[in-house]
Amino acid sequence: MSDCKLRAKNCGGCPLLGLDYAAQLKQKESAVRALLGKYGPVHPIRGMDVPYRYRNKVISTFAPAAGGKLTSGIYAARTHKVLPVESCLLEDEVLDKVLLAVRAAANRCRYQPYNEDRGTGLLRHCLLRRGVATGQVMVVLVTAQPVLPGAKNFVRYLLEEAETRGVPVTTVVQNYNPRQTSVVLGEAEKVLYGKGFILDTLCGKTYALSPRSFYQVNPVQTAVLYGLAVDAARLTGKEIVLDAYCGIGTIGLTASGKAKQVVGVELNRDAVRDAIGNAKHNGVKNARFFAADATAWIQEAAEAGQRADVIFMDPPREGSTPRFLESVARMAPKRVVYVSCNPETMARDLALLTQKGYRAEGFVPVDLFPQTSHCEVVGALSRP
Repeated sequence: MSDCKLRAKNCGGCPLLGLDYAAQLKQKESAVRALLGKYGPVHPIRGMDVPYRYRNKVISTFAPAAGGKLTSGIYAARTHKVLPVESCLLEDEVLDKVLLAVRAAANRCRYQPYNEDRGTGLLRHCLLRRGVATGQVMVVLVTAQPVLPGAKNFVRYLLEEAETRGVPVTTVVQNYNPRQTSVVLGEAEKVLYGKGFILDTLCGKTYALSPRSFYQVNPVQTAVLYGLAVDAARLTGKEIVLDAYCGIGTIGLTASGKAKQVVGVELNRDAVRDAIGNAKHNGVKNARFFAADATAWIQEAAEAGQRADVIFMDPPREGSTPRFLESVARMAPKRVVYVSCNPETMARDLALLTQKGYRAEGFVPVDLFPQTSHCEVVGALSRP
């Protein structure tokens, strides 16, 4: 399973696909050690047993096909040319089949793909999510127009085509995105079938996933990542825990059973609404979530004399900010657990945290994205 015909067509989705998986892991571990080794020991990377078919989320862009029909796929690297994809070595196999059902239903409805140069056509993208633990599947059809003509027929055809291929469809959502943008989803949504969300289970907690929820795409390795993060916190049940950049609450809720109190902070209001719902759904009574910029929130909290015993931080690729890190130091938690999706910005942030008196105990790289150059890292820091 080590090659794909799309690679020859400049797909770009799997730059390391031609490299033996053991060599991929070695390369990533070495890169993390070169960046972070001066701060503390870098432990062996945690890889996957089967480093394929791990993505529980697929985004496919519609494009014209022969005979007035449409197809969909991925942009060729550094272009806006869509490469039709029938099957992808990274995508959940169920989602491959669901995508074929979506295309078949769209063609039965004679829908036309959106042309971004002319501003004509209807269908822009299809976003698919699968709850791997529950088997539930969400289909999000992104349209350039507010009305989806024959929406009931589309849903009927989609359910028929999915049944023919032996795959489920739990909910169907239309997302309206009229903007000239590479951002996939717009603001307006309409549920066409089902409840508009699916459920999945991760680290013993159940999560409701809506079209815009941030949720890691590799469930097997995310369980490893979050398990390492909670272990690194060394919780005893007495701690007040701050989960910064908390998204839909996954790390904080995973830690909630071992903490006295969890406070989550996240800028995205949709995600905070999901986090509050997820806490309620799981019967978690000791977690609160706030919609705020993490840097501004922690700065105000530190100035007001609020304290946390442990801070989890899982910032975006650009890393944290000096103001945030200075406020962490003012709050003076015993432990900081840094979950990073970009070891380069993590190294930059560690320079400041170590200046403020924190010592890195060690780092564990986790291969969340096999066949690509990306690598996640969990780092534990403490104050002497």
